[in-house]
Amino acid sequence: MQLVVYTSGMASTPGDAPLSSEAPATPAGGAARRPRIAVVGASGYAGGETLRLLAGHPGLEVATVAAHSSAGRHLSEVAPHLDLGHDPVLVETGVDTLRGHDVVVLALPHGQSGQIAAALRAEDPDVLVLDLGADHRLESAQEWSDYYGSEHSGTWTYGMPELPLADGTRQRDHLVGAREIAVPGCNATAVSLALAPLLRAGLLDAERLSAVLPVGYSGAGRAAKQHLMFSEAHGSAAPYAVGGSHRHVPEVLQNLRRATGRDGQRLAFTPVLVPMSRGILAVCTAPVAEGTSTADLLAALQADYAEEHFITVLPEGVFPSTGEVAGANTLRIGAVVDRRSGQATVISALDNLVKGTAGAAIQSLNLALGLPEATGLTRTALAP
Repeated sequence: MQLVVYTSGMASTPGDAPLSSEAPATPAGGAARRPRIAVVGASGYAGGETLRLLAGHPGLEVATVAAHSSAGRHLSEVAPHLDLGHDPVLVETGVDTLRGHDVVVLALPHGQSGQIAAALRAEDPDVLVLDLGADHRLESAQEWSDYYGSEHSGTWTYGMPELPLADGTRQRDHLVGAREIAVPGCNATAVSLALAPLLRAGLLDAERLSAVLPVGYSGAGRAAKQHLMFSEAHGSAAPYAVGGSHRHVPEVLQNLRRATGRDGQRLAFTPVLVPMSRGILAVCTAPVAEGTSTADLLAALQADYAEEHFITVLPEGVFPSTGEVAGANTLRIGAVVDRRSGQATVISALDNLVKGTAGAAIQSLNLALGLPEATGLTRTALAP
C-alpha cells in the first residue's frame, strides 16, 4: 500500500520566517524521491495527530499506517477526521510490515517500542525511527527502572530542538542526521522549556521548583477507562500521579541538568486532568534570587528563545492560555515576580498533541532528514 500526498505548501502566519513556499522540500543531497514513512499506532491520539500533520507535509510520502487492535479496519473507521486523499487499511504492527521504509514513527504505549525499534535498526541502520513513547528518553537505566519497572531500552537522541544546553549549543545540533529519536513527553516539554533559561541564569532556587499542570484528557490516551468517560470528567478537575510519582519527573530533571550543567534540582510536579480535549498550562513557581525582577525573568527567557520560531516569550503582564496554542506547534511563555512572596511564576502553554508530541516529532524528523525545520508545521492556532 502506498499513499502519495500532494500539497501546495505549509500554513504560516504573518511574521513567520520564510520557510518554504517553493516546490516540495527534498532531503539533503537533492534526492528526487521523497522519504517513505510508516506510522505505527495510527488509531491512537498521538499517531493520529502525526498523520494529520504529515498530510500537509510536502517532503514526505505516507506509505503505511499500522495498528494492533484496529488492524484490518479502514482509517476512516477509527479516525474519520483524517483525510489523506485515500482511505488506507491499517495493517498489523510488525517488522515485516515496517521494513523498507525510510522513516518509522512508533506511537506505542510505554514499554512496547524498544523491541520493535531494535529489530528495525538491526536490519537497516539507515532507517530513521522516532519513538513517541518513553522507552528511549531517559539516560539513566536506574531511573527508568524506578519509574517504569522494566528493563531500560537504551537512550536515543532527544527530540527537543529548542532545549538550550550548558555548553552553549542547542539540542537541535544533535538531531541533524540522527537515526534514533526519542520524542519528549508533553508535560516535560512545557516545564523544561519554561524553567531552563531561568535556572541557567541563576534566577531561581533550583531546590524548590514546583509545577502544577492542568492537562487535557487526550493526554491520558484513547483507551476506554472509567475515569476518562464524559460523565466522570465533565465539570471536574482530577489530579493524578501526585507526590513525585509522575513518569515525566526524571525527564524534566534530566533536561534541567543538561541545560545548566549542574545537579541538585528538585521538583514538585502535579498534573491535573481538566475537562478539555487538548492542551497543557504549566504553572511553575520557585523562589527567586534576591533582587530579581520580572524584567530579569523575561530577559533571560528572551536571551534563549528570541530567535526560536516556535517559542514566544510574552510581554510583561501577559500570560498564555491553552486556546492560543490549540492545533499549533507553538509554546507561549509568560513570567512574573511576586515581590511580596519572593516567588516567580512562570506559565507556559502548549498543545499536548502537537508541540507536546506529534509536532515535536515532525520538527525533529525534519532536522534529521535535512529538511527545513518548520516544514509542515504552523504557528497558527485554532480559535475559538
